Amino acid sequence: MVTEGTEKPTIIFTYGTLKRGFSNHVLLQDMIAAGDASFLGVYQTVDRLPLVCGPYRVPFLLNFPGSGEHVRGELYAVSARGLIRMDELEGITRAHYERLPIKIRPDEESESESGKTMEVEAYYAHRNYAEALWKRNGEKGFRCYTEKEAKGYVKRKDRPQHLTFLEQIGIFISSNPNSCCCNKNLPVPSPPLPVNVVNH
Repeated sequence: MVTEGTEKPTIIFTYGTLKRGFSNHVLLQDMIAAGDASFLGVYQTVDRLPLVCGPYRVPFLLNFPGSGEHVRGELYAVSARGLIRMDELEGITRAHYERLPIKIRPDEESESESGKTMEVEAYYAHRNYAEALWKRNGEKGFRCYTEKEAKGYVKRKDRPQHLTFLEQIGIFISSNPNSCCCNKNLPVPSPPLPVNVVNH
C-alpha cells in the first residue's frame, strides 16, 4: 500500500506493458516493494477508446472517446515519488505519452466492487501523432493488450539505438500497413524527423 506521508495517491489505469506479466511491470513491482504503489484491481474504461500497437508492438491508448472498445486494464494507487518514475518511463516531458483523465469502472470479469465509476489518470499516445497512429492501424483497436497483441514486442535495449522513439513512431506511421512493424533494422527517415528525445 502507498504509505508515503499523508499525501493523496494518484490513481493510474495501466493497459499495456506495465500490467502484470508484461515487460515493464518490474517498475511497478519495485514501486510496490518501496511502498510507492499498490494494486487496486482490474478495471475497464467507461468510454470506448482505441487501443492500438505502434512500432515494436508498443501499446498506445488514444484519446478518441467513442471509437474502439471498452479497454481492460489494471489500476494502481501511486505516490508522488512513484509518479515521477512512471512519468519518466512514459516519456511525458519528451512528448511520447501524455497523462490525462480517464473514466473507469470495475471490469465485468473481475471480483471488484461492481458499478462504481471513477475518474483516474492514464497514459495516452501524445496528441501530436495519435490521429496518424489510429489511421495507420486502419482505425481498428482491441479491448485488451494480451500476449497475442504483445507477440513481437521488442524491448528498448533491443531497438535501434540511433533512432529516437518518436522517429521510430514516425517510421511506423509512414510504413506500409502490411509490412512487419517489428523489424529491428528500420531505415532512418529521410529527412530525419526533427526530434531530439530518447527511446521509450
